[in-house]
Amino acid sequence: MSKGKDYAKYFDFSQAKVISEDENGKKIRLSGREIYIMSEPNQRKEKQRGKQDIQVHYEEAVPETLRELGKGKRYIIYTFGCQMNEHDSETMSGLLEQMGYEKTEDRKEADIILLNTCAIRENAEDKVFGELGHLKTLKLERPGLILGVCGCMSQEENVVNRIMSKHQFVDIIFGTHNIHRLPFLVRDALFNKEMVVDVWSKEGDIIENLPKKRAGMRGWVNIMYGCDKFCTYCIVPYTRGKERSRLPEDVIAEVRELARQGYKEITLLGQNVNAYGKDFADRTYTFGHLMDEIRTINLPRIRFTTSHPRDFDDHLIEVLAKQGNLVEHIHLPVQSGSSEVLKKMSRKYTREHYIQLVHKIKAAIPNVSLTTDIIVGFPGETDEHFEETMSLMREVEFEQAFTFIYSPREGTPAAQMEDNVPMEVKKERLHRLNALMKDFSRKGNEKLLGETVEVLVESESKNNELVLSGRTRTNRLVHFTGSKELIGQFVHVQVTDIKSFYIKGELVTEKMQMSS
Repeated sequence: MSKGKDYAKYFDFSQAKVISEDENGKKIRLSGREIYIMSEPNQRKEKQRGKQDIQVHYEEAVPETLRELGKGKRYIIYTFGCQMNEHDSETMSGLLEQMGYEKTEDRKEADIILLNTCAIRENAEDKVFGELGHLKTLKLERPGLILGVCGCMSQEENVVNRIMSKHQFVDIIFGTHNIHRLPFLVRDALFNKEMVVDVWSKEGDIIENLPKKRAGMRGWVNIMYGCDKFCTYCIVPYTRGKERSRLPEDVIAEVRELARQGYKEITLLGQNVNAYGKDFADRTYTFGHLMDEIRTINLPRIRFTTSHPRDFDDHLIEVLAKQGNLVEHIHLPVQSGSSEVLKKMSRKYTREHYIQLVHKIKAAIPNVSLTTDIIVGFPGETDEHFEETMSLMREVEFEQAFTFIYSPREGTPAAQMEDNVPMEVKKERLHRLNALMKDFSRKGNEKLLGETVEVLVESESKNNELVLSGRTRTNRLVHFTGSKELIGQFVHVQVTDIKSFYIKGELVTEKMQMSS
């Protein structure tokens, strides 16, 4: 079996014995545990971008023979990472519930526990392996419990090898490309009593009609999968595969159905949403065209994430400027304010290009709220480079920024670069960046003092059940006193106090029927 050239020194598979092989895979015995390997992640294959057409399949996800398998049983899915992971968990919940499983919040009564993982940063990986350590005790107490690890981490060779070697109480390992195979993997783990590994290195076809178990009044809608940008620090192109766009008619049909069901807000998802349609044969239907169609659907709010500055074209800006149910919030990751660092990151745009794009957006949408992602301490980042990031922050005046200290991800090109920025320097830069961001966030909130804003009420406050929280069209967090019956509704709130990262207000109107 393939160990991956970078990982052999960490894992000793010399004692692995092949028991049998067939056309579907091979069975090995490692440290007394039988493991059935149907497919393994291979980063060399994950780098390849084939030209073969992506097929779209419309089929029942769970066959009738498996729809009673989970009757009387319960499941939990723990989700780590981004909105895409959250949406994947909704799909896995839908599949399990079609099999008869019911959701529970108590792990002690769960019959299946899945960890849907993130591979973006090292601390996310640490959290998952820490959680596995806690679950081992539960597995020893209840041997019939099915434990699974899935998502982006499962697409990494070193992770799969580590689990097979050191965490043999895990029953299922699968990746991001074959979520639709979950019912069959659960069946195999239940009946064969062996670890099942099925991680596709090459992305699969697009599977429509997968069930989804959504909660609340906001819905995620995938419009595409994968990423072709290959930024040097990022593992996503390997874990999520090449860019594959869903057909417009399938996306629009799903959005119409969510509108029919009464959803108040949807977020269109993709690793790079504004590359939508570039993989179509004629390349004439773009993200701007999709947004222009979706905005005509009777649905109060439409968001999207995440966009890449390189693909943000004038037509998309023109469509977004029509506003209506297209909210005036754009998340536009910049990562660095230095053209030299951006080049090393392989972002394929310059500081000047980014600032010009921001000016275009603000000219077309004067009330736009811009948020971003920024990495500090990338290999080779000097004090001068960092000051360029600070000056870009001052020029753009972001409403919010997700800021991160650079940490290498094994298998990415940046991991081969000398990580020559000392950690104390990285932390000092992050502190300065966050302090500046705090000032801009507060400044943006101050503009709303005394104003009345439209809020979609999301939940009760964790600290006070009399306080509700929700978000404005520009994605600002608002706290106000109100009845929990308002959750899921639109209300008007007058802003009475501002903090750096949220707003306080008083309820002005009872629930509204539609967004204004």
